[in-house]
Amino acid sequence: MQHDSSVISLADRLRAEVRGLGPGERLPSSRSLVERHRVSPVTVSRALGLLAAEGLVVTRPGSGTFAADRPAPAEPSDPGWQAVTLGDRAVDASGVSWLLTPAPEGAAALSGGYLHPTLQPVRALATAAARAARRPDAWEMPALGGVPELRAWFARTVGGGVAPSDVVITSGGQQSLTTVLRALLPPGSPVLVESPTYLGVLAVARASGLHPVPVPVDAGGVRPDLLAEAFAMSGARALYCQPAFHNPTGTVLSAERRERVLAVARAAGAFVVEDDFARHLGIDAPPPPLIAQDGEGRVVHIASLTKATAPSLRVAAVIARGPVAERIRATQLVEEFFPARPLQETLLELVSSPGWPRHLRMVRTALRSRRDAVLTAFARHLPEVRPSRPAGGFHLWVRLPDGVDDVELAEAALRAGVLVSAGRPFFPAEAPAPYLRISYGTAASEAELAEGVRRLATVLPR
Repeated sequence: MQHDSSVISLADRLRAEVRGLGPGERLPSSRSLVERHRVSPVTVSRALGLLAAEGLVVTRPGSGTFAADRPAPAEPSDPGWQAVTLGDRAVDASGVSWLLTPAPEGAAALSGGYLHPTLQPVRALATAAARAARRPDAWEMPALGGVPELRAWFARTVGGGVAPSDVVITSGGQQSLTTVLRALLPPGSPVLVESPTYLGVLAVARASGLHPVPVPVDAGGVRPDLLAEAFAMSGARALYCQPAFHNPTGTVLSAERRERVLAVARAAGAFVVEDDFARHLGIDAPPPPLIAQDGEGRVVHIASLTKATAPSLRVAAVIARGPVAERIRATQLVEEFFPARPLQETLLELVSSPGWPRHLRMVRTALRSRRDAVLTAFARHLPEVRPSRPAGGFHLWVRLPDGVDDVELAEAALRAGVLVSAGRPFFPAEAPAPYLRISYGTAASEAELAEGVRRLATVLPR
């Protein structure tokens, strides 16, 4: 379970207090803790739950919470044998872990990939989940491939002649990437990726034994001339791309390049994996998805709604045609059986409700206002730095002055009270220049965004 910063902060304070008590000594009452630390009863309850899970306290209903007995420390074991057994293969989750780490208490959150809770459809989700859970068959096994009505909704939304039978429901966008890449490519294969690109796809590709090959991105999206060269030199049979509101740059693949990308992939006999994670985060309307222009089953489309809703609504769809569709369905079935039916039914309730379009309009308005607030703050505090002006999504891509170490800058910024993302990890190979990714969807307010840029300005070398 993920806990917010107030719960973690209170648990840290109580943990130190508990360690000063003897076994069996009683902690102050929950009411006293609420008053002393000026937090809610829910925060106290969750913080004590964390300590109980760690074995530090024991709760006795009707009596209170007590310091637990402390067993004598066991002799440390020697797991050295595991290094030999595991071998030299490693899974590097450092980049993804950074993106999923909440900002420390008091820090401005200018990094992150999810809407702030005030922008999430929390009430609508609660209503949808309650309705879904009341269905008599809510906890039965769903139809393989997904709840039929949800598959039909994704097919209608994507358009371009997509049929419900082309859709398979998956457990979120990240799981979809894992399933699709493993279905398309055997270990040891090259896979073309935009440079820079989404950190999560680099982690998935490398963990699956694939070799990411970079293809540069500019203001118009991935460069088709270099894409053709990369296919020819690497022998790759798949390209991963984000044509709408690319993460981290925010670019949209231009209309002329959309045709060329498909033509280059056709000439190479390759698939195009289209990650359409941000379609519902458009400040300006995005173009239709690439799969809507594809009449030969070349595009494998991943549609996710998590970014537009809430982090734990881990439901997405993979859309494919031809033999590859069966390969993807079989891979998903082997790896995870199926996504939880209550989540599928909850998403179906949400997107079928009258509140869904209202929510998307609200998000669009909020993201426009937040983007403009960040750009205004950069113009005021860092006029020498020129960030991108994305037409949607969550992120600004900021080119830093030559000679600046973006990783060191991100660490210094965190010490100054603002969480940002260094650009270097988004590149599959060497970065051509220093960058920062600045996120404007995660902070609590426009004031926090402006304050974050002000704090960043205090640590950027001039």
